[in-house]
Amino acid sequence: MTAEKLSRPSTSPQTAARMSRQATRDTAPELALRRELHRRGLRYCVDHPLPNIPRRRADITFTKARVVVFVDGCFWHMCPEHHTLPTTNAQWWRRKLEGNVERDRQTDTTLMEAGWTVLRFWEHMDVTESANVVEQAVRLPNDAEDRRTRRVAQNDSKPLDRDSHLRDSLAYEEPHRLS
Repeated sequence: MTAEKLSRPSTSPQTAARMSRQATRDTAPELALRRELHRRGLRYCVDHPLPNIPRRRADITFTKARVVVFVDGCFWHMCPEHHTLPTTNAQWWRRKLEGNVERDRQTDTTLMEAGWTVLRFWEHMDVTESANVVEQAVRLPNDAEDRRTRRVAQNDSKPLDRDSHLRDSLAYEEPHRLS
């Protein structure tokens, strides 16, 4: 997104009221994943501020293991499978949503460079499979050398992902990579 702030387009009072009620945390997909992780004995922080990234928060954070989890909504993060653009104020929405995706990628890069493992799941993904990936990431050794071998090459413009063996064994889909 450019440095200029997007000015909000005029909307109907009904639309404004609906958008103001939109949840920013504790969505149904987040709650389902958190319940499954808790059932497996994993303990985590919720809506935790990200280190050295002001005004950004992770849905689920495992501070000791240095793993952050995001459950991305299909609309807000432009899921290639389910994303649609509103027809009203379409240009404004396109810039807004593309800015969200760009911010996601910046967040991923900053966290990766700080040695964190970043996991992103679409809201429509299977909770059990997502929890499998998270559990493996949290329970794997956490030394810096191991973490370096688990990351995507830094010259890759795609967001961070898990090991290829985790992706392959669990059919892990990454946001912003699917065509």
